[in-house]
Amino acid sequence: MAFDSLSDKLQNIFKNLRGKGRLSEEDVKAALKEVKMALLEADVSFKVVKQFVASVQERAVGQDVLNSLTPGQMVIKIVNEEMVKLLGSETTEIALRPSNELTVIMMMGLQGAGKTTTAAKIAGKLKAKGRKPLLAACDIYRPAAIEQLQRNGEKQGVPVFAMGDRNKPVNIVKAAIEHANKNGNNVLIIDTAGRLHIDEAMMEELEEIKQTITVHQSILVVDAMTGQDAVNVANTFDEKIGIDGVIITKLDSDTRGGSALSIKAVTGKPILYVGMGEKLSDLEQFYPDRMASRILGMGDVLTLIEKAEAAIDVDKAKDMERKFKKAEFGFDDYLESMSQMKKMGGIGELLNMLPGMGLGNQLKDVQIDEKQMARTEAIILSMTPQERANPDVLNPSRKRRIANGAGVDISEVNRLVKQFEQSKKMMKQFSGMMGGKKGGRGRFRLPF
Repeated sequence: MAFDSLSDKLQNIFKNLRGKGRLSEEDVKAALKEVKMALLEADVSFKVVKQFVASVQERAVGQDVLNSLTPGQMVIKIVNEEMVKLLGSETTEIALRPSNELTVIMMMGLQGAGKTTTAAKIAGKLKAKGRKPLLAACDIYRPAAIEQLQRNGEKQGVPVFAMGDRNKPVNIVKAAIEHANKNGNNVLIIDTAGRLHIDEAMMEELEEIKQTITVHQSILVVDAMTGQDAVNVANTFDEKIGIDGVIITKLDSDTRGGSALSIKAVTGKPILYVGMGEKLSDLEQFYPDRMASRILGMGDVLTLIEKAEAAIDVDKAKDMERKFKKAEFGFDDYLESMSQMKKMGGIGELLNMLPGMGLGNQLKDVQIDEKQMARTEAIILSMTPQERANPDVLNPSRKRRIANGAGVDISEVNRLVKQFEQSKKMMKQFSGMMGGKKGGRGRFRLPF
């Protein structure tokens, strides 16, 4: 996540604070000086940092905090609350009209911010909520922009209205509204053209669309990797066109991410969603309290639960649990568990959401090899259904065939089979420990 470096620094600062039995005013000021430096290094606006540190200091040097039994924890609580305020306090949804009326959403942003992909991601989110969205391809300048939107729309199961690249965007929008009304679409998402930088032609085009039709939501897409430029872009678009909300993309990248901490404070406009990957499902609703918790290393259990609920099939999970208890699981079940983990965003992302101050530091050197997971998947898919269900039949010649099919060395197949057998043994032992046999006092049974 973009805030990993900032998160590590803040956790180290707080670790030192929690280690002190009592805090003096000087202790708090010294810690906040370090917090200030960490935020500035993360590319948070100087004005925002100054105001944030002043607010925390004003609350943290009071007698109630310094004389508390856990003054370090009290300071962390104040930092958390002030960070939530900075990020916007409340979660803001895209404002939609009643489902029997058409809501027009105009997506704006510079080229390369991920606007076209984000338009399709939003369409997918709204479709999942029961809406009937239509995407309008109005980027007539960037090569393949229309095809990209059509491809993404098809993946999301959302229709795309396009008139090629020889019509004016305002005329395409008017025709798209007519098409939406005729076909029962109740949300129109306009993918407008981006430029490498803000220019008059871009602004005039957006102004013309807003003057010709009623746009209910103007949403700006900004790239977290551009740092403070993202805040400047948001300010300019708001002044010239007017924006109702912001979507920050590429927040999963190894970037400083300060724009997310500055945009709401500087523009007053809410962050609606954050892009956490390139897949069409990688768009998260922005919750200020959850983001603050993640930045401060407190985890994000609610998002983790929501991801699990969305990704995991309850019946399959129950069946898996039964198989684990009886140690009856095969490679198909192994594959299914990997698939469900991938739907939740992969191991790396899940670890980021686990609670516990300092967890980021402890896991910093742990390498999650997603490529190894892909090789494991290839090995299992190279097995026959019989081999996946009953790994005992895997003799050397079968293993060689599987290795060739997966494009790996036979040692990798042997290693996977060995790990699988060990897992199975462990599950048998665990089942015995938990009293797997009725009334039995098995060797591994626990005394409770």
